[in-house]
Amino acid sequence: MSGIARGRLAEERKSWRKNHPFGFVARPQNLQDGTVDLMNWQCSLPGKVGTDWEGGFYPLMLHFSEDYPSKPPKCKFPAGFFHPNVYPSGTVCLSILNEDSGWRPAITVKQILVGIQELLDAPNPADPAQTDAYTLYIQDVEEYRRRVRVQAKQYPPP
Repeated sequence: MSGIARGRLAEERKSWRKNHPFGFVARPQNLQDGTVDLMNWQCSLPGKVGTDWEGGFYPLMLHFSEDYPSKPPKCKFPAGFFHPNVYPSGTVCLSILNEDSGWRPAITVKQILVGIQELLDAPNPADPAQTDAYTLYIQDVEEYRRRVRVQAKQYPPP
């Protein structure tokens, strides 16, 4: 199966280089020997303009398995990332990344990243992954928004 995963990721990389959303970064990691690791991508998502997330460029890792595209990648922000739908480990909780419900093999890296950017400003309170962020989002939206703006400053433009 690894040939299928790597072939698909090579195509996605080529497509991304030709056409990707402004401000987004997505590239396979380089290994110490100089080779490219198509199974692990370093990404950066810009906060949407006009939201509390604006100004931040949020680092995200995509970890693909040999079963890709049959199974979705694991998507992780840094541990402790503040968001109701991000586990304390940094793992993103999003329906299109759930292999049992929302995932479809036709979903691309670009769609994943745009979907996660959307999730930042539009959390899903029905699927909380982090107690602190969820509680603030539900009970004290102004404090939640303040915390988001503080976090945005922790991730300045590259």
